[in-house]
Order: sequence, then C-alpha cells, then structure tokens
Amino acid sequence: MSHCYQQQPARCQTAPPGAPFHQWSFTDGTLWTQFYRRHDGYLLRFPDLADFEVSADGAVIQSFPAPGVDLSTVEHLYLNQVLPLALSRQNRLVLHGSAVDIQGQGVAFLGESGRGKSTLAASFATEGTRFLTDDGLLLDWVSDDCRILPSHPSIRLWADSEDALMPAATPRAAAVSFTSKARFLAGRRIPFCSQSRPLRRAYFLGSGDVDATIIEALRPAQAAAELVKHSFLLDIEAREHLARHFEDITRLAAFPICFSLDYPRRYEALREVRQTIMRHTLGHWITADHDRS
Repeated sequence: MSHCYQQQPARCQTAPPGAPFHQWSFTDGTLWTQFYRRHDGYLLRFPDLADFEVSADGAVIQSFPAPGVDLSTVEHLYLNQVLPLALSRQNRLVLHGSAVDIQGQGVAFLGESGRGKSTLAASFATEGTRFLTDDGLLLDWVSDDCRILPSHPSIRLWADSEDALMPAATPRAAAVSFTSKARFLAGRRIPFCSQSRPLRRAYFLGSGDVDATIIEALRPAQAAAELVKHSFLLDIEAREHLARHFEDITRLAAFPICFSLDYPRRYEALREVRQTIMRHTLGHWITADHDRS
C-alpha cells in the first residue's frame, strides 16, 4: 500500500470547473460528497468541511480544510472516506466492512450504514477477540488466498453502542464536527490485530427484523452482487480499473465464504450472536482440516 498524505492550510471552497461526475447523498437528500475530475487527478469535496485532491494513481492525497474546520474532522474524513477511495485507484479491493481475528481466521461484517458492522466488531473486541478494521476492509491476494489487511487501530460507535459495550476510560480520539460517533483507540480494553489474516467468512448483515440469529449461504452470483454493492470505487467510469475490480469480485465470490447474517438488534443478544459466528467459522475449518488429514 503506497500513498502519501499531506495536510494543507485551510482554504475556501470555491466553485470547481464543470459539474461533478458523481456524488453521494444521505437518505434524507443531504449532499455528502461530490466527485470532480481534474487534469491531474480528482477533487473530492465534502461541502463546508474539506476538499481532498487525489492524484490520478491514488498515490498522493492532499487535504484542504474549510476555514474553521478542525484537523480531527479532516483526519476522520481522510481515514474513513478518502483513503479507501484512493486505494481503489491502485487496483486495491476495499469494501465497506469491519473485521475481527477469530483464532487466526479473518471474519468480516459488511452492510449498509447502521446495520451494526462496528458494533459487532466492538462486541468481539471488548470480549478479548482482536479486531482488524472498522469500516474500511482492505483485501489482498496472496497466491490463491484472500487476506484482510489491518487498518487504523480504532472503532467508531454511536452513543448507545458506546454505553452498552465500551469499558470505562477507554481512550478515544478527538471529537469531529459532523457526527456524534466517537472513535475509540485500540489498546488493552479493545485489542487490535496488526497482522493480516486469511478471509474465512464474509457476513452480509440484514435489517435485524428477526427473532433469532440466522446464517444462510450465498450463491456466487448473490455474493458478487453484495460485494459490488459494498465496494469503494473512486471512478466508476474508469473501465480498466472497473474491469480489474470485477475480476477480483468474481474471484472472491467463487469462494464458499459469503453468507447472509441477521440477528435481533438487542445488545443482550450479542453474546449468543458471537457464539454462533464462532461456531460457524471454526467448526467449518476444524472439519476441513480433519478431512484433509
């Protein structure tokens, strides 16, 4: 992973040339991110917060805060939004997901915002299972093995998850201006895995409208559709990068590791959910190892 990040002085967000080729908005219609092409790369604009200039190859990122915006907010945007997009320009496979290390096996949780990816990772971590990443799931191929690479050693949680899961006095990063989510730093209370782990399970989270934990295998076509839905892609019109991305998606979807996971969204149910996930992950690999011996 090769990139250079440079924080620049604050500047006003002047009108960029031309129209954005893509944009992200919240479900209520509020504009979140605008994507512009530049002669030497891209401009990612977060209105009233910051501009990020990204080189064409994704190797260089420069941040320009809007006047009055604190650096912790800019760093938050860089880590959780811009860096995963820039890595996609280096033909890296990055997904919206969290992951934990269960006895040497990488287990990922993917889903839409609010489905509980970070809560699940934090639930495992506070019980002693090391987490690998929160929100930005960076994958790498080593021969025929797909591995999860560790990312920033922190987890972001809403206040209700913080109250239910976080031990008292857990270190946290500085607050940011646009969200009430708190970022908790890895350490003794929430252990972090700093080594890559083989991806052995990818769970796509349901809505939570169930009475018990349900795990169902996904067919390769279903898995590919879910992986595409949860991908970070900076330029959705760059055909060469898009073709490489779909090759990686198709290759990953062919592995029998993708499952839907739904469970009641009650904090008191998380212990049973963790146990079910561990049985589902480890039972399969114990059986497979026994069959090969």
